[in-house]
Order: sequence, then structure tokens, then C-alpha cells
Amino acid sequence: MAYRDDTDLEFLSKVDSESLNDLVYCLVHDKDGSPRLTEELSTNETYKAHHPDHNKYWKLIAAEIQCFGGNSIATIFRGGKGVLYKEVLQDVCDKLKVNYNSNSSVEKIEQNMLMKILTDAVEKMSPEELKELADAVGVKNVNLLTSEALLGVFQAVFKAGGFKSYQLTLIIVNAILKALIGRGLSLAGNAALARTMAVLTGPIGWVITGAWTAIDIASPAFRVTIPAVIQVAALRQKYLYEKQAAEIEFS
Repeated sequence: MAYRDDTDLEFLSKVDSESLNDLVYCLVHDKDGSPRLTEELSTNETYKAHHPDHNKYWKLIAAEIQCFGGNSIATIFRGGKGVLYKEVLQDVCDKLKVNYNSNSSVEKIEQNMLMKILTDAVEKMSPEELKELADAVGVKNVNLLTSEALLGVFQAVFKAGGFKSYQLTLIIVNAILKALIGRGLSLAGNAALARTMAVLTGPIGWVITGAWTAIDIASPAFRVTIPAVIQVAALRQKYLYEKQAAEIEFS
């Protein structure tokens, strides 16, 4: 397993170890918590020396994603290197039937993926659940909005970025991870997100989780790459939000 230089994963070098914990868990463990038979990360000497200080071996984490996304035989011929993250992301999007432009940026494709997941969930929500979701991310005057109109609002929130976009991302990602790997995000100590996380334990979280529990992921590789890509998308939103907040603070 070797890391390929990948501009779309370099931001992981700026993500703290605690935030990387869920991604590492997903790469190393199956849904039932047992070690994955095909993972190489935990056998690496650098991992053993520094775990759980994940940031010190972020390239190994990135390499594991790249290798799970590539054909194992082809990976051998590439000197143990997998494929670039964008290819992994596009494979996941194809699997999930996400509409995207292959020429778009990785961030845009990730947003399309998250929006597709949210759209599927919204279609199954009652008017009361839709209002609760809108209220959780600070959308006002939603009483007269239809589900289609609310989707437009959520799309605008994603496009605008910032804290509301990050909140929406967390709502989506947390519920999906519960369905795919048996546990949600391990967020702690952030009072501003407390209300958002409370929403996840109610009907909205059940709707999203229920939809994903029914998905049949036959391929062992997709059982890793789908939750991994979704977590990378969440980490990117977190990184961009914190970067934006810091720029505003020091401007």
C-alpha cells in the first residue's frame, strides 16, 4: 500500500486526529466491529507507532482509500498504489445513481452525492419532519413551503457553505454511517451542534437510516468506499467551514 499524490485528499493533512477517528474506524473495522480482513492500515508500522494520533499518518489513511477504490490486481501492477480519490468518488456516485458532471470539482461532486441522499430522505419525510429539519438548520418561515421548495432551500444552503451547510452534512452523514457501519459520528464538545445531533435521534434520523439499511452492497470494496467517501465529504465540509470561519475572524 502506497500513497499517490492526490490534491483532493491533501486537506486531510490539516484535519485533527480526533476528527479523523471515524474515518479510520471505518477503514479498519466491519459493521459488526470486527477487523476487516482486507485492510492494510492497522498492520503498518507507522500506524502502530502513532495510533491514535491519526494526523501523523494521514497519507496512509489516504492510501487505504485509494487502494480500496482500485482493482486489487491493477494495484499490484501500480506498485501497491491505488487510484486517485476522484475516481473512487465517481465509482461511489455511479453505484448510488448520483447525477454529476465528471469535469466538476471533487467538492461539487461530493455535494451532488450528499444532495442526492438528502433528496431521497426528504421524499420519505412527513411535513412535520420537513419543518423540524428546516428548523434544525435555521431555515425560517417554512410553514408554507412544499417538500420541493424545501429541497430548493437545502440546495441553496449547500451552495452557500458555512455552518448551515456543515449542519446539513452532519445530519446526512451521521444517519448513513449508523446504517452502514453500525455507529454514527463521534462529535463531542461542540454546543452549537447539540441541537443538530438531537434531531438525528428522532424521526428524521430514522428515515435516513431506514432507507440505507435496505441498500444491498454486495461488493466488499463498496462496503468500505461508500462510507469512507461519505466521511471524506463530511471532513471536507468541516475543514472548509473552519477555514472560512477563521478567515472571517482574522479579516
